[in-house]
Amino acid sequence: MRNNTHSILIGYIVWIFGIFGAHRFYYGKTVSGIIWFLTFGLFLIGWLVDLFLIPSMDREADMRYTEGPTSYTVAWILLAFLGGLGIHRLYLGKWLTGGLWLLFALASVLTFPPIALIFLLFWLYDLCTLNEQVDALNREVREAYAS
Repeated sequence: MRNNTHSILIGYIVWIFGIFGAHRFYYGKTVSGIIWFLTFGLFLIGWLVDLFLIPSMDREADMRYTEGPTSYTVAWILLAFLGGLGIHRLYLGKWLTGGLWLLFALASVLTFPPIALIFLLFWLYDLCTLNEQVDALNREVREAYAS
């Protein structure tokens, strides 16, 4: 049975925003995601090439990450659309940091420049490590069932 941690359909949907590296972050390719973000998809050339590379990126992610009750796709959707509120952290069971994210979100609205910069760094951290965070949770569950 094939491990299926990531969705190829979601990969193609976020590829549309791939000039910012979205699909590369989704598949756990952090370094190239940052490069795509800084260079607008390697000056659009890399972005176009990725249209054909997404199936292999999906297979690599499926082999690299552990399938389990916590969905990578749900975590990524929450980060993308509600990440500013820390909802993705609540989904991962990280209640303390999820609450802190919510407080930082409120504070950044009220005192924009200084707090917003710190808040952006938190968001970038999760953008780069979300797959590993979900993988760690799924591994814990798998190990608990194995013992």
